Amino acid sequence: MELIKEFIDLFLHLDKNLLKLFSEYGTLTYLILFAIIFIETGFVIMPFLPGDSLLFAAGAFASTGSLNISVLFLLLASAAIAGDNVNYAVGNFMAPKIFSGKKIKFLNHEHLERTHKFYEKHGGLTIIIARFFPIIRTFSPFVAGLGRMTYRKFLPFDILGGFSWVSIFLFGGYFFGNLPFVKNNFSIVIIAIILISAVPALVGFIKSRRAAK
Repeated sequence: MELIKEFIDLFLHLDKNLLKLFSEYGTLTYLILFAIIFIETGFVIMPFLPGDSLLFAAGAFASTGSLNISVLFLLLASAAIAGDNVNYAVGNFMAPKIFSGKKIKFLNHEHLERTHKFYEKHGGLTIIIARFFPIIRTFSPFVAGLGRMTYRKFLPFDILGGFSWVSIFLFGGYFFGNLPFVKNNFSIVIIAIILISAVPALVGFIKSRRAAK
């Protein structure tokens, strides 16, 4: 219970936590932020890390002059793209092992082929849009690799999505994070970012459940 409380506090007070992080580690803060974004996008088992809100808070913190916004942008965009590529590679490596296993009855070659065709037809747009949805963005490159979406098609869309995602939230925080209203209600803004990001995915899930019924 205490761990959950601390995790929620981390989400809601990212501005203060980043200040504390910088005061303790200085320029190593760049590396820590890089690691968090890389892990969120690169480890399929870590989809709950605060990507959107962390980028916004980092941008707001950079506007105070403590961090260089250009360096931050290049590092975090690189982390997002590199993480996705690792995730894609893991999915691509696991695909033949998963779908050739006779013990897994609900997974078969036909499903793999359908996934492959879907990503070849719609995958580019899927990769870009998924960037802006928590949890989904972590699974998207893994599924692309699992569905054997060709790498030459995956990479340019992933780069575009990575730069778009980081630039919108990071520079959003940089230009608006220290406005009096935002600064005085930072926790509310963070909650709003999380909810706005999650609502479309929730709506899509509800629609899919209704369609299945």
